[in-house]
Amino acid sequence: MQTRQFSSALSNSKSIRSSKRPKMKRKNYGLLILLLLVHLQIHFSSGKNDGVCISKGGRFPPYTSEGKPPKKVSKGAKDLTLCRVFRKKTCCDVAQTYPASLSARRLASTGEASQECLQLWELLECSICDPQIGVQPGPPLICASFCDRVYQECADAYFSMDANKQVIAPCGLNEFVCGKAAEWVSNGTELCHAAGFAVKLSDDAYVGAEEASCYGGRASLDSIADSWKSSRSEFPRKAVNLGGLEYFQQWVQEMPFSEKISWAVGGLVLTSGLLFMRLDQCILAFFISSRFHI
Repeated sequence: MQTRQFSSALSNSKSIRSSKRPKMKRKNYGLLILLLLVHLQIHFSSGKNDGVCISKGGRFPPYTSEGKPPKKVSKGAKDLTLCRVFRKKTCCDVAQTYPASLSARRLASTGEASQECLQLWELLECSICDPQIGVQPGPPLICASFCDRVYQECADAYFSMDANKQVIAPCGLNEFVCGKAAEWVSNGTELCHAAGFAVKLSDDAYVGAEEASCYGGRASLDSIADSWKSSRSEFPRKAVNLGGLEYFQQWVQEMPFSEKISWAVGGLVLTSGLLFMRLDQCILAFFISSRFHI
């Protein structure tokens, strides 16, 4: 009688243990799934990405390399028509640089812009091709100080409202209403916003944070300079004129540091050919001045 009770109790305990095992497994799997979801939520909420191209939206054409890392652009039909300093590593192709070229040409022809305005505006348009900007979500993020510099030089240039894209753009031949930039906006931040860009108000905030880096500030100068160094072998040799080197050395030396940054970055990016002669001299003078502390 006792043996039967013991064996019955033993079988009952085994059945209880066996019935509990699947429940324990289900609980463990549920915990793992919960942890995974929490991890993914933290990852995406942090704003980080895997360094792949993210289309900017708004007035900016989508990247054909959407979801892929920035890469070298091959020569041919899709080669960059502007911003060629980024050819070695960019999310851009002709789909992005062709509209930027049109914008620069309109500003030069019917926009009545000064050369300084043309250079800085072209640099601003090239932000979409910067590989650091290309992997960030949202419109190109521009440093407020650079926006102020653009406004300072372009306040008297003529712009119009693009009714389709709801942004201001350099005035074209067929525009009915054109006005100076200073009549549309009152400062650099408003100008960049009105042109479809995002603006980082403090250039010094979040230093070292990849997702918060802005275009046109001191931090971006080094990366653009590296891009220029890697691609300078593609520049025409005849574009470098050493005859005016002493003049440009003195010019750079007397220039305030904030202007050195703008002109140096502008010269590094503007390789489309319109202003290449003068800007290449500026680049050379800037680097000699920086290297030897002239």
